[in-house]
Amino acid sequence: MYHIGDSVVYPMHGAGVIVSIEEREVLGEKKKYYIMEMPIGDMKVMIPMDNLQQIGIRDVITTQKADEVIRDLKDYSEEETANWNKRYRENMVRIKSGDIFEVSHVVKSLMQRDHEKGLSTGERKMLNSAKQILISELVMAKKLLQSEVEQLLEGICYK
Repeated sequence: MYHIGDSVVYPMHGAGVIVSIEEREVLGEKKKYYIMEMPIGDMKVMIPMDNLQQIGIRDVITTQKADEVIRDLKDYSEEETANWNKRYRENMVRIKSGDIFEVSHVVKSLMQRDHEKGLSTGERKMLNSAKQILISELVMAKKLLQSEVEQLLEGICYK
């Protein structure tokens, strides 16, 4: 169970801070929700408290783990699938996994592809979402500004 002020990650949205716990009526049913504020995009997310495990809510990674993610990102390379549809599905599975390493791999491969060949509209949206997820967690774990993390990613991904 989390408390107000705890930093958590919502796999499809990124990292944020629980700012309140509220009871709301949705579709005629009263439930308790964590209200999470995201550092990027000025967004608030309602997380139902009764199914945190299914959603995949987890703690923000440590500073040491963030350093591992950055090192891994520098070393990461993959043979890219030529088929757009297959590549899109594989990347979506990676993002939904909630694993920060998988999300970082999606970001790097899509940033490099965008730099070299350009992206389709669907992949561009995916890149923006994955970057938001990755950047929000690195901002919180490393206590950096969003702009500093963005510069770091550009330096790594556009080599």
